[in-house]
Amino acid sequence: MDLSFKYLSEILESRDLFLHFDRDRRKGGFRWKGPHLSALLRYLIKLRPNNHGRFSDLLRKVEESAYRLCKNTNSAKQWVISVHFLQVMGSFLPELREFFTVPKPKKNLSCSTFKTNELVASFIDFLLENLEEFLGQRYLSRFFTVKMNPLLQNLKFLLIILGDTPFRCTELKETKNILAEIESLANEAGISFHSFFFTTNLVKETKIAEVTHSLLLPKFKMVKEKIKKHCITFSNLLSVTTRNTALDSIFIVDSVLDYLNYLINNKASLIVDVKDQITTLHEDLHFSISFLRDIEVQQNQELIECQMQLKDLAYEAEYIINWFAAGEVPVWYLTLRLSNFIQKNKLIRTALPEIKLNYGINSLEVVKSPCQVSSQVDRSIPMVDEIIVGMKDETMQIANQLVRGPDHLQIISITGMPGLGKTTLAKKLYNHSSVLNHFDMRLWCVVSQTYERKRLLIDILRSMTNLKEDKFLEMEVEELGENLYKNLKERRYFVVMDDIWNVEAWHDLKMYFPKDETRSRILFTSRNKEVALEASSDGIINELPFLSVDECWDLLQQKVFGKALCPREFLDVGKQIATCCKGLPLAVSGIAAVLANMEKKESLWQEVAASLSSYIFKEQDILELSYKHLPINLKPCFLYFSAFEEDREIPVKKLLSLWISEGFIQKNEDKRSEDVAEEYLIELINRSMVQVAKRRSDNGVKACNMHDLMHDMCMRIAKEENFLNVIEE
Repeated sequence: MDLSFKYLSEILESRDLFLHFDRDRRKGGFRWKGPHLSALLRYLIKLRPNNHGRFSDLLRKVEESAYRLCKNTNSAKQWVISVHFLQVMGSFLPELREFFTVPKPKKNLSCSTFKTNELVASFIDFLLENLEEFLGQRYLSRFFTVKMNPLLQNLKFLLIILGDTPFRCTELKETKNILAEIESLANEAGISFHSFFFTTNLVKETKIAEVTHSLLLPKFKMVKEKIKKHCITFSNLLSVTTRNTALDSIFIVDSVLDYLNYLINNKASLIVDVKDQITTLHEDLHFSISFLRDIEVQQNQELIECQMQLKDLAYEAEYIINWFAAGEVPVWYLTLRLSNFIQKNKLIRTALPEIKLNYGINSLEVVKSPCQVSSQVDRSIPMVDEIIVGMKDETMQIANQLVRGPDHLQIISITGMPGLGKTTLAKKLYNHSSVLNHFDMRLWCVVSQTYERKRLLIDILRSMTNLKEDKFLEMEVEELGENLYKNLKERRYFVVMDDIWNVEAWHDLKMYFPKDETRSRILFTSRNKEVALEASSDGIINELPFLSVDECWDLLQQKVFGKALCPREFLDVGKQIATCCKGLPLAVSGIAAVLANMEKKESLWQEVAASLSSYIFKEQDILELSYKHLPINLKPCFLYFSAFEEDREIPVKKLLSLWISEGFIQKNEDKRSEDVAEEYLIELINRSMVQVAKRRSDNGVKACNMHDLMHDMCMRIAKEENFLNVIEE
């Protein structure tokens, strides 16, 4: 059973209660305050000690006492309950000593998944939060400040270097040795701080501070010397890299170059001791990035390796220089690391011309993608209307079901496997003329595999009103439901519940839909027919068929050539490709996007047909072909969608800003980064890999999302490429 800190945390927000511990320090008050314990609780939550013996039992007792204190409404008992809580806290606080050392990984602790440097860094961060809170207290004497501030600065430095590359390669023996030294020093600091925080004697308190200062500062100095030696040793291990994925954008180098240029021209006084090194690093990085700007199109492994090393170097340099500019890294450490960076880049610069010569690469800026790209590809914003082939009979049939039939509320479902066009058909019906004329109100929500009742209610209400989301976020679930019910009462309404996975979602919402005899309708789209059967006994289920081969070919032609006729030489191979799509509109759209972005050569189409024919049919294999044919600059932008919740509408302004901050957008002297990022998004939309969710008044894209099947593939590739880590709650 997980530990709960809900009511204890509520009490800790009030400093008044903890003044009881320090009400009269001469009578034995602790220096420990509410904010200190809050810091510890956050630290423990991070480690998630689900079962920690005596400590867990004590903490549960504290939480129970805190609950009684928070829930008490009898003023006569308030004092007694408060005293009892303070007594329980008094027995609990001394038990915290074991948490003032770096935790050892155990099977029942999530810290077993942390690397050594991460555990030590987390512990030091906890100590710093307490020490900074302590040093901010008004009644501290200058003596304490003088003694403790140097310890604070040294701990900050250790925390920063634990995030630097030489200390993240924990599999190296050299790194393990220095981490052991840092861990030992952190433990000594933790034990000293624990003794100091919990002393009730002013004389002893002063002695502890003085001893801590005199013992730890020399040890910090010794550890710094070992850190210097380790960095020098590590600089000779240039084959060790810390990259997560080959897809990290090299354009991060541009932002580092801009920052270095800013320091050189505007902050000369700040970098006076290392200006020559920073200038050299700037010149070297600029040369390398100019040489490597478009090497991804060559698909040469050695060149790609150089690109990845350069990207790593940029991240390392940015990390340390930023901390130096903030005043948290000493000049000697920056000097040492700058020498490492310059040496690394020198090896990259030396390798590039040789690789270019060996592979006969005369020009690195040949084409814009791994494939031969058509110069006639439409880069404009896609039109609002989607191309829909087939479904004429289904559209008329379901439209009639919606506007005719019984007077009571009825559920109508569209079911079928992913990629058949269920949502596309639902959108067409939502805007169908007969539906517009028949219903008083139309509402829409996307349910998805995981959902929140409040979020669904907000989405439905927003589809029927111009009120901003913030207004609804302030309401409780029942208030939202009541608001919806009142708005629909005695009205003829039409609600689309798109991508519903299980009947529980309907059970959670059905009470908010009035059952008046107004011929209102609920439309489900689901890949699971059982959902429709369980939701209603008199509902209508419409199973979508696959497209015929001719319909697939018709859709493919329209996607690739628009209104133009398909050239004769592409007819046979085009129909072969259409057959390989197995009747799935989403697969046709994905392959059509690949073909549309290729130069119109029959041989290239034959290669695509051969690739499709080699698959034992799985829809994700066909979609993955779309990903494989993406230009390298678009791949990290596409995979970034894996960080967003499935079916969630993503504001374009926010998305583009995130892409830019991540370094995914190539610098262009003639265009703003925002404009280049928007071009990337439009290309992903044109390739049918991203969908338009909302548009601006000028027809630009306001919000976007991703088909759930495409999102599944995006998540899978992102994990395989180690592009991101998914933390399961």
